[in-house]
Amino acid sequence: MEVILGIPAVDGTGIGTAYVIPEPVKRAIPQHHIKIEQINKGWNRFLDAVEIVTVRLGEQLEGLSRTDKKDKVQREVFETYILMLEDPVFRKELRDFYEKELFNIEYTVQFKADEYAQKLKQAGNYYLSERAKDITDVFDLILDEMLDIHPFDINQVPDGSVILANSLSSADTIILSKRKIAGLALSEGGVSSHVVILARNYGIPTVVGLESINKKVRNGETVIVDGKSAEILVSPDRGTIEDYKRKIREEYQRKLKLRAYLDKPALTKDGTEFKLYANIGTPEEAEIAKAEGADGIGLFRTEFLYMSQNGASLNAAARSFSEDTQYDAYKYVLELMDGKPVTIRTLDAGGDKLINSVDIPIVDEKNPLMGLRAVRLSLACPNVLKTQLRALFRASVYGNLRIMFPLITSVEQVRSCLEIIKQVKAELDYEKIPYKNDVPVGIMVETAAAAVVSDCLARVSDFFSLGTNDLAQYTLGVDRENQHVSALYDEFNLAVLRLIRMTVNAADDAGIDLSVCGEMAGRQDSVIVLGGMGIRHLSMSPKLISSTKELLSRFTIQELQAISDRHLNKFWDEGITR
Repeated sequence: MEVILGIPAVDGTGIGTAYVIPEPVKRAIPQHHIKIEQINKGWNRFLDAVEIVTVRLGEQLEGLSRTDKKDKVQREVFETYILMLEDPVFRKELRDFYEKELFNIEYTVQFKADEYAQKLKQAGNYYLSERAKDITDVFDLILDEMLDIHPFDINQVPDGSVILANSLSSADTIILSKRKIAGLALSEGGVSSHVVILARNYGIPTVVGLESINKKVRNGETVIVDGKSAEILVSPDRGTIEDYKRKIREEYQRKLKLRAYLDKPALTKDGTEFKLYANIGTPEEAEIAKAEGADGIGLFRTEFLYMSQNGASLNAAARSFSEDTQYDAYKYVLELMDGKPVTIRTLDAGGDKLINSVDIPIVDEKNPLMGLRAVRLSLACPNVLKTQLRALFRASVYGNLRIMFPLITSVEQVRSCLEIIKQVKAELDYEKIPYKNDVPVGIMVETAAAAVVSDCLARVSDFFSLGTNDLAQYTLGVDRENQHVSALYDEFNLAVLRLIRMTVNAADDAGIDLSVCGEMAGRQDSVIVLGGMGIRHLSMSPKLISSTKELLSRFTIQELQAISDRHLNKFWDEGITR
């Protein structure tokens, strides 16, 4: 048995069969001239690749339902791919160019596909722009087949697996959540990375910071993931497996005991009530939130809704996320929560969350986390924001909606967003579409800039939500997903705590609600400190709600305040000297 140590990310224990996700292979297209007598050989290789890919797409089509709405988008993608591969006009153009220029067939396919896609992009037609991405994607499949490159498909992962990988995308994690995954072991990613946040929501035991883990373990080996001790046990003996099975049973028994708190309010020992909300990324997660007794939805991360579309990946064809599709999702969650507040954050794309949409530019940035992301991206693509706001306001009549804008750094940004809301309401009025006119509109406070001017922002906001993940990251200048510096990421840093205190005071002075929706809201040590600072609304992974209720029941408000004060006054107590 080999024991590999990492960084604890998601508590829990999992036993399963190792499934090693390989590093992606980078495609390099050769370019050289060929002789005339080589033309037919190259062309036949192209036709063989087309046949293989067409058959593969047909098999995937057969596996998709014709009636299930969830399969509709993927069916359209595959059907479009097959039509393009069979297009006689494009095939003739390709053959003519091949015979005239005498470049090798791989370069010819790439060149003509890119050229055709570029013409469609420049046509100024929305539909044709979508087809341009289809052209690129389908002929990428052909090139992979011709070059014998077979990219990994996350859908191949079987139930009961322990996933070992250098890294995973958020989209891949969402796909994995649909399966019974025993655990995750990753080389990259910090404890507050979006992959870890998703794993926590789905209750997948996770360890990160494991150097080259996908090269140290072989497929098929039995692996134990201990999320608490951050240990990965490879090929454990029978006795060790039995010990960990007993541990899993004990964890299950504890979960059963916590179920006693499901229908109880969150009360401290002296009777002070807290509201515990759930963070979700998809409508399905709202069902988990309701089952776990959430007081509402404190954060609906709509970017994960985009990512969770069937077949969503940066290798699939880009699509628009339509107003009606969004409306259906928001309406479902609002109706499901039955009058409880549902805070839906507008699209927080960009940075490390790339959305594969024809409407959203993917910008090459040296420092994407500081770049065109969140509300900046929404204001740069106002039609995307308007579409989302229209869907939100249309759905507002079905429940208790609250709208929230991410990564706000100035009053001017809020006013720009409010102006677009005004335009959306005018459009809906003109179209005689019903909506709630008094939907509260708030902001995320997740930068030092927002915290410092929180007194000003409170004048243009109906509520605040503290995003402690990014607040700590930006305040400390630490990339929370970089394992080389993740140890420096500390939400208890005095600078972060003071900014939280400043924001709490500004909200109190203005008389507006404040909640915390970052990972601090669900960790037991930080719940105590936040409660002692006067915060009474916390939003967390649904799976943490009952354990948080149990924790709060063990403390009085005075005890929480005493612990919080020690953190805020730490260096005064120690007496700093030069």
